[in-house]
Amino acid sequence: MFEKILIANRGEIACRVARTCKRLGIPVVAVYSDADANAPHVRMADEAVRIGPPPVKDSYLSIEAVIAAAKQTGARAIHPGYGLLSEKEAFCRAVNEAGIVFIGPRPEALDAFGDKIKAREVAKRVSVSPPPGTDGPISANDVEFATREAERIGLPILVKAAGGGGGIGMQIVEDLGKLPRALTACSDRGKSAFGDARVYLERYMRAPKHIEVQILADTHGSVVALGERECSVQRRHQKIVEETPSPAPFFQGEAGEAKRKDLFEQAKRIVRSVGYVGAGTVEFVASGEGEIFFLEVNARLQVEHCVTEMVWGIDLVEQQIRVAAGERLAPEVLAAEGRGHSIEARVYAEDPAKKFAPQPGRIEKLVWAPAGGDLRIETGVEEGSEVTPFYDPMIAKIVASGRSRAEAIARLDEALAQTTLELVGPAGPAATNLPFLRQVLASEAFVGGRYDTLFAEALAKEKR
Repeated sequence: MFEKILIANRGEIACRVARTCKRLGIPVVAVYSDADANAPHVRMADEAVRIGPPPVKDSYLSIEAVIAAAKQTGARAIHPGYGLLSEKEAFCRAVNEAGIVFIGPRPEALDAFGDKIKAREVAKRVSVSPPPGTDGPISANDVEFATREAERIGLPILVKAAGGGGGIGMQIVEDLGKLPRALTACSDRGKSAFGDARVYLERYMRAPKHIEVQILADTHGSVVALGERECSVQRRHQKIVEETPSPAPFFQGEAGEAKRKDLFEQAKRIVRSVGYVGAGTVEFVASGEGEIFFLEVNARLQVEHCVTEMVWGIDLVEQQIRVAAGERLAPEVLAAEGRGHSIEARVYAEDPAKKFAPQPGRIEKLVWAPAGGDLRIETGVEEGSEVTPFYDPMIAKIVASGRSRAEAIARLDEALAQTTLELVGPAGPAATNLPFLRQVLASEAFVGGRYDTLFAEALAKEKR
């Protein structure tokens, strides 16, 4: 086991990784920007190193600064968390070249899945179907070719940034007259966010459901699928409520269970084909009738990993660390079975009435529902913390479980009702999405499991 681990991240995921390290008796090194000098993840660590000013490009995205911090403190491994540098092949290679262990996939896997076009090719090679789309990248300037491809694929289509993620660089096009503008916008967004201006086209499924499979793989050839998560409560293509198992009608009964097992096998075939190591998520898009297509692989820990941990009883961060240290997946992990149901709600400093616009401010009062057992609070803030415009405005994740889905919904709603969160911005009291999350849980579509990726934004419009 590693003698010391540096966590190349911030906020709630840095705190969450630190807790597992401490339980395993592994000292932790935190890194921080000037904006996070007094953050909880810094205080939790055994050592902390400043890596730059608040902008992420000058601190948390600085490969040189992170590796220098690891060398300075003698950390033998780096856990990247999620987001930031977690899926950057260049970071993984630099860590390895520095003689430090990267707690995550090999560089070759990050290369295969970091590019959405390459990921489609990987899936097709193992007989897993992505949505109909272009076979390669297209130029944003070649409108004539893009128009012919759009006509071949069929409207509506999605224009997608090849190096994108988190819903960045995506636009739905239902009118070919709007295709040129969408090509330019997605290309520009991809270049600014990911340094990659390439785009491609993919058929857009109306009212889709977002389903993903959690996998774990070790260096000895073992791969296990730990259930599926339903992540269709989204705004701007980004998730705000996730649950496992999926309540989708097409997963019900014997036929549904067979579909679920086939999905797990598809996910395992994809990751095996590139020698994947560690935790990862294979994402799919589904129609209401259950037609399912491969979307992408998130080659890292997901924000929503907590619901899987609650149902399957497995600490995914611990497994990441053990696999990175060369251990085999234990028999109890390979034979694990899910029990009950779990739902996660992401608490954001944002205003659903204003198209979910971020609301920077100071947390003046914060009281969580009592955690433990069937309730888990994942956060990296406290009373007095600043929600700055430099980083994602997520404040916490509240995760509830129960023997049934109805029980999990009731427990999560109770926890949200017991939470007090007062945020004050520059102009006075600022909004959070706490009330909206309770509206989601109470809605007929959610309770019935009949929601899709358009549901949350439609509900927000109803409540304005």
